[in-house]
Amino acid sequence: MAIFQGKSTRSPSGARNRTYRGKKKFELGRDPTETRIGEKKLRKIRTRGGNEKLRLALGNEINLINPADNKAKKLEILNVIENQANPNYVRRNIITKGAIVETELGKARVTSRPGQDGVINGVLLTE
Repeated sequence: MAIFQGKSTRSPSGARNRTYRGKKKFELGRDPTETRIGEKKLRKIRTRGGNEKLRLALGNEINLINPADNKAKKLEILNVIENQANPNYVRRNIITKGAIVETELGKARVTSRPGQDGVINGVLLTE
């Protein structure tokens, strides 16, 4: 069954809203990408208007910014430590925006959306 991102059939009180038209193609959604740690693998998705969106299915490198000297480095991701989007994502090593990952320099927070951008960017956490 398709993922529907249109208007709900229920009002805030729980009553049924009358539908005045059927579902539309532009209201379709897709399953979340759930980027995992592994050798880099991109998926191309055709979006509205014939454009393309790159989804990162697997990735093991992060473009890391060090706030102390504002220098960028490309480092390997060792592990997912924390993910506020879903606690089960830590067990499955799934990377989303806001996830805290372990690198050689220390902990880093992911600032990009790998499932939307196709790249993992992050900022080194100072503790």
